[in-house]
Amino acid sequence: MNIFIGVIITLGTLFVLLAAVGLIRMPDTYLRISVNTKAATLGVGLLLGGVAFYFYDLSTTSRTFVIVLFLFLTAPVGAHLIGRASYFIGNKLWDKSKMDDLQGKYQKNSHVLKSEIDDTPEDNVDHTKM
Repeated sequence: MNIFIGVIITLGTLFVLLAAVGLIRMPDTYLRISVNTKAATLGVGLLLGGVAFYFYDLSTTSRTFVIVLFLFLTAPVGAHLIGRASYFIGNKLWDKSKMDDLQGKYQKNSHVLKSEIDDTPEDNVDHTKM
């Protein structure tokens, strides 16, 4: 059991380390958000799973389960909102980004996001010209 706990905690630590490296190495805000949401959430989940197996009592296990559940539910929502807000204020995409899915769909003056390209381009946010 101790080897299993050691492996889980080591994997969790490696994922958190990879999230920290990704935060430094990724070229723009959107990729940094993606790395932190995925790797750090999985890393912290594995670390807390190791804690639950180490103590192996109902109180600690239930608390770690609730914390992991809360983390898995809130991290993607928070990352989405941060990414959306950074796009709307005009953070530039990485130069090598292939496509901008929201290009021409967000009106900066009215703060309306449409599902189709709008016919008033002077009001739309264009990240290619920033």
